[in-house]
Amino acid sequence: MEYRQLGGSGLRVPVLSFGTGTFGGTGELFKAWGSSGVEEATRLVNICLDAGLNLFDSADVYSGGRAEEILGQAIKGRRDAVLISTKATFRAGEGPNDVGSSRHHLIRAVEGSLRRLGTDYIDLFQLHGFDAITPVEETLGTLDVLVRAGKIRYIGCSNFSGWHLMKSLAFSDRHGLSRYVAHQTYYSLIGRDYEWELMPLAVDQKVGAVVWSPLGWGRLTGKIRRGAPRPETSRLNAKASLDAGPQVAEEYLFQVVDALDQVAAETGKTVPQVALNWLLQRPTVSSVIIGARNEDQLQQNLGAAGWKLTQDQIARLDAASVRPAIYPYWHQQGFRERNPFPVE
Repeated sequence: MEYRQLGGSGLRVPVLSFGTGTFGGTGELFKAWGSSGVEEATRLVNICLDAGLNLFDSADVYSGGRAEEILGQAIKGRRDAVLISTKATFRAGEGPNDVGSSRHHLIRAVEGSLRRLGTDYIDLFQLHGFDAITPVEETLGTLDVLVRAGKIRYIGCSNFSGWHLMKSLAFSDRHGLSRYVAHQTYYSLIGRDYEWELMPLAVDQKVGAVVWSPLGWGRLTGKIRRGAPRPETSRLNAKASLDAGPQVAEEYLFQVVDALDQVAAETGKTVPQVALNWLLQRPTVSSVIIGARNEDQLQQNLGAAGWKLTQDQIARLDAASVRPAIYPYWHQQGFRERNPFPVE
């Protein structure tokens, strides 16, 4: 397994990490993702560790905290062998302060995650979304206190806009506070908006991308094609899951899948392996989160690492998936002489 620096930090992480959204299966949304219990989760963790994958990502809202509990039990007795990433910010209770990035909520959220995970520290703690109501000085000050207390080792964010992230980084730099080193972001061959503003920002500020839903919310598994019925186990079958995920035009999806099929045939790899490997060649990507309902899916996804697409294959996938940029990005592309983009 290849390891990369997590943004500008000194922490090295595997290029593939494992997402625990499939643990627990509580509620319509997470049941559509998967429902691994402790026994199956332990087997999946074992396979990951045998392959050199030691970073496991969770969140307090995954199955109402059950995913963290299952992960904690699956790694019991081998905490030093793994890296744990988890998240908070989304509503996690009925109370008026059970949501957001306030000092009150973040301290309670971290304490709750530590308890469920059965550990006394979190390697990477990320804000699940931007809280525009809580002042950034309160949020970042709280995170810095938690880092200094040894409860968190590194901090990151998720689903931020460019200005959200840059405002936070500037405040941390100005006041000598712990800095976001990771941005857990949606990025896939059918979702390349990350490249417009967040990627140039990440290059400039040394923020590592930790990619979620790299297979386009289950659309790039190789099972969805023109004229074919949606697979029975697809997360897209659940309305709650479909409504929560990115929307993709059908013909655009098929265009990308056609290109993936061609490259898969050339490489002897599967469609999802090619889609994941494409991401591993992109600027700023530190780790790509893979998920799995079972051992077969996990083994297949692990096969995305350890090899590289050719430049010609990457160019063809780029051409099939590129989308016209919105303003001001299309205008900036005309001034590459002094305003280069990290990707073409």
